[in-house]
Amino acid sequence: MDEVKKEHIEPQETPESSPYGTVDGKYVRKLTRKLQQYKASKVRLEQRVVAAENWWKLRNEMEEMKVSSLADGGFRSKSGWLHNVIVSKHADGMEAYPEPNILPRERNDVEEAHRLASIIPVVIEQNHFEDIYSEALWAKLKYGTGVYKVIWDQDKMNGLGDISIVKVDLLNLFWEPGIENIQASKYFFHTSLEDNETLEGQYPELKGKLKGSTFTATRFLYDDTVSTSGKTTVIECYYKKWINRKQELHYVRYVGDIVLYSSENKGKPLYDHGLYPFVFDSLFPVEGAPYGYGFVDLCNNPQTAIDLMDSAFIRNTMVGAMPRYFKRQDAGVNEEEFLNLSKPLVAVDGNLGDDALKIIDFRPLSGNYIDYLRNRVNELRETSGNTETATGSTSQGVTAASAIAALQEASGKGSRDSTKTSYRAYSEVINLVIELIRQFYVLPRQFRIVGASGAEDFVTYSNEKLRPQQQGTLAGVELGMRLPVFDIEVRPQKASTYTKMSQNELAIQFYNLGFFNPQQADQTLMCLDMMDFDGKDNIRQKVNEMSTMYRENIQLKQLILSLAMKYDPDMAQGLAARFTGQQMPVAPQKIRGDVDLEKVNTNEATHVMNARAQAREASQPGGM
Repeated sequence: MDEVKKEHIEPQETPESSPYGTVDGKYVRKLTRKLQQYKASKVRLEQRVVAAENWWKLRNEMEEMKVSSLADGGFRSKSGWLHNVIVSKHADGMEAYPEPNILPRERNDVEEAHRLASIIPVVIEQNHFEDIYSEALWAKLKYGTGVYKVIWDQDKMNGLGDISIVKVDLLNLFWEPGIENIQASKYFFHTSLEDNETLEGQYPELKGKLKGSTFTATRFLYDDTVSTSGKTTVIECYYKKWINRKQELHYVRYVGDIVLYSSENKGKPLYDHGLYPFVFDSLFPVEGAPYGYGFVDLCNNPQTAIDLMDSAFIRNTMVGAMPRYFKRQDAGVNEEEFLNLSKPLVAVDGNLGDDALKIIDFRPLSGNYIDYLRNRVNELRETSGNTETATGSTSQGVTAASAIAALQEASGKGSRDSTKTSYRAYSEVINLVIELIRQFYVLPRQFRIVGASGAEDFVTYSNEKLRPQQQGTLAGVELGMRLPVFDIEVRPQKASTYTKMSQNELAIQFYNLGFFNPQQADQTLMCLDMMDFDGKDNIRQKVNEMSTMYRENIQLKQLILSLAMKYDPDMAQGLAARFTGQQMPVAPQKIRGDVDLEKVNTNEATHVMNARAQAREASQPGGM
């Protein structure tokens, strides 16, 4: 059952000429009728989702799986191939757990984008979003759709309020049929089953009025017995309404025909962004619907065939392992002793003929059946993209590292595509977070962040720079208000072990090839232009910086030597030795101010230069 938060804004007096209507018992009864219509339209989806959960729990209720001729209680095989597919895909998704990068659209918002980029991860972490992301990913892989809810929770932070992000159950959500984007739905419902005593504690006006639910959502088949006695369905309805030529988002929370809260009665929309606070993340999309289908729907047929054949193989094995006999009625064999394997002697009456006991013929299954089973297993793995290469194994004969990497790259296309859809949903979640910050972060808040140098830092943040801003005037004409808008770039927070190793090896290769030698900066930049790898822009920037510093350093040393030769030749000798590692010729009149430090004694062998430097330093304090 989902955790439903109370969400509303501060009450505001409604003027007499308010365009808002009155939300009362009659109005919410109309909403409940609409909710019943929405529920009737998604019956097939609910049946599919419940069946998918049963498959996930390996409790397959298919009729063909119930037939068994074994005397051991009716064994049915429930292999974990489909289970392994979903577990593997979930691991791929969590390896690429996202993090946001906030980018400004205008130069004036660069600083604010950096501040948002530092505090939003804190807001996400405070909501334990990694757990929520994992739960939504499980639902996406099993049923085809994971759903996030991003709201303002007024009870957080000791009443100050803060953003709340939760994963919600697809069975408790209802929308207009035939739409692909939930924002196009006229109404959007979220229901939950809550304890009557809790409701009466929150809303004293409900005492003695909770006599039963007018609406009940479909539930999963839980292993535990979940009682609904003493519980009531709470309905939250989000709807959009045109007020003064502007579409606003409104919200009503009610039980039966009793209104618990209504933003329209308060005379103010729920959220300024005007969007339903739900984000759908679907796996395989379905035309005309905001949801999709998952791996259970895709692979349950081959999984069923695998389990049926596996059950048949086990029955055949048991028949072969325990031979059966035809016994003639007058055989005179003691059946109890014959079936008791612990007795070496079996008593018989009279002569035991060859036809007294006759073994029943047993025919083991042909190897063709086993090959067919392997083919069905491979079909399931190929269909789901959970091949050996994708799980870290390789075919026999493939030993080259480059070939293995190429196979893994090709096999991971499906997982990368699924991760990208999750990133798009994550981007929508972050956008809703920014909009809630823009609306509700009126009072300054303290955040502990990681500073630029990696050290712990504390910052104060409010929505002052996010609110609409005056653009000034042009030729005496007001330019109106400007709303800071940001783009959201999603990237994986943690690189995989393989990615880290490849990046480390690439860095070592760059070092060995002299990429970080400032004297070769021009060649390095040309080479980088033809390459593509993560962090290339940072490397390019650092190479440029090193090249600039190197040139400035050479110019500065040349200037210092020129001035020293002009005013103090003895000092010039010491400086030259320090700059070049050797003494300069004592010929001041021949030394010009444009000494090329890069070409002084460059033909001398390195070991000779080292020996010369050691001999020169031997006479100095602390030398050698």
